[in-house]
Amino acid sequence: MKKVKSKKFGEKLKSKTTSQKFLKPQKLAEANLFTMSAIQVSLREQARNVLLCENAEKKAQCAFDVFTSHQKGEHNTSLLDTEGWPERPGRPEKPELLDPRDMPKRRSGGHAGRIGLLHALAHIELNAIDLAFDLLGRYENTPMPEEFYFDWLRVGAEEAKHFMLLQGRLKSLGSSYGALPAHDGLWEAALNTAHNLAARLAVVPMVLEARGLDVTPQMIEKLTKNGDKESADILEVIYEDEKTHVAIGSKWFSYLCQKQNKDPQTQYQNYVQTYFRGDIKPPFNKPARDEAGLPEEFYIFAR
Repeated sequence: MKKVKSKKFGEKLKSKTTSQKFLKPQKLAEANLFTMSAIQVSLREQARNVLLCENAEKKAQCAFDVFTSHQKGEHNTSLLDTEGWPERPGRPEKPELLDPRDMPKRRSGGHAGRIGLLHALAHIELNAIDLAFDLLGRYENTPMPEEFYFDWLRVGAEEAKHFMLLQGRLKSLGSSYGALPAHDGLWEAALNTAHNLAARLAVVPMVLEARGLDVTPQMIEKLTKNGDKESADILEVIYEDEKTHVAIGSKWFSYLCQKQNKDPQTQYQNYVQTYFRGDIKPPFNKPARDEAGLPEEFYIFAR
């Protein structure tokens, strides 16, 4: 089994993470800035704090701290609080966020191309932290079993792990997150599905993260061929974790459909047609999608 060591985490991370315990990353300076001390604080308040944190590394650490605190039983899953839910997450001053149409074309090879790829992936993972914690707090009118909240805390913590691995790799290459522009298109998925938990699950884990299962093996292969085993190993960690994230999304989407007496396949396709602007295009990584509980008949359909 392959392992990768991150200077930021200082611990070995196994690429297979479906059943492994989380590994605590090294504490960052001022990491507990947003960690609340009272046991009574609600998970929704904790999720809001992660979402609104404007420092990318602190956001990642805070996400991990909320997860580990919940693992220890230090926080309950009460969603009762009096504050409204933010429409947008906190963001650092850099990177500059552009319209997707205005993004400069990324170089495909060499050192600059590698940094461009890793920076784009780090931006995706930072957004994924926000999407997970937004999901934990936004849908207070759709009560879910406690296992649901634990699952998405886990997803958020793994996205934080991914961001820090990529950030560490960028720094080792003489760059860092924020050095290049990025686009804000990923948050559109949150805004488009802000009113409907089932739609959010259909679009984010079952479309966007599932797409990662399709394209990541090719990125790993290319990095390996170019002699960048360290980056390739990080992507292998991410790839294995994302299978679990798609599976978690599929599980709770099916739960909601069953609760509402709806057919999951029909509902999935309706939500994709309504809330996802792009196309679900081949090639598909059918074995990985099958492993994640996303059958072919769901995503191959006429729009």
